[in-house]
Amino acid sequence: MAETCSCSAAPTLFFPCSGGSNVGQLANDISRQLAMEGHGKHFCLAGIGAHISGMVASAKAGSKIVAIDGCPLKCAAKTLAEANVPVTHSIVLTDWGVEKTYNLFPESELVQKNKERLLAIID
Repeated sequence: MAETCSCSAAPTLFFPCSGGSNVGQLANDISRQLAMEGHGKHFCLAGIGAHISGMVASAKAGSKIVAIDGCPLKCAAKTLAEANVPVTHSIVLTDWGVEKTYNLFPESELVQKNKERLLAIID
């Protein structure tokens, strides 16, 4: 009987900032949709910031680490860097022309457009 490996490569992990603005919530919505569509896993940035050892170890094992920040403060990317989690792609949504406001419910068209743009970068 031939031996085969039933393991799979570690997934792409998405770390959205989920901040208190439209762009933070846009980052979160994009991450959740990408995960629901099977492009990777929506991961807990707060657990990384809290230095929960198992979560940090899981993050370091990801095949691609994608920090999705809403604004130039780059809280997601900085949190990952503090935990020594190497970031493969660092996305800042305001760099793509999304204006930061405090409406916490981004329009679905904006989510879709920016999700597709992110996919083109990470694939």
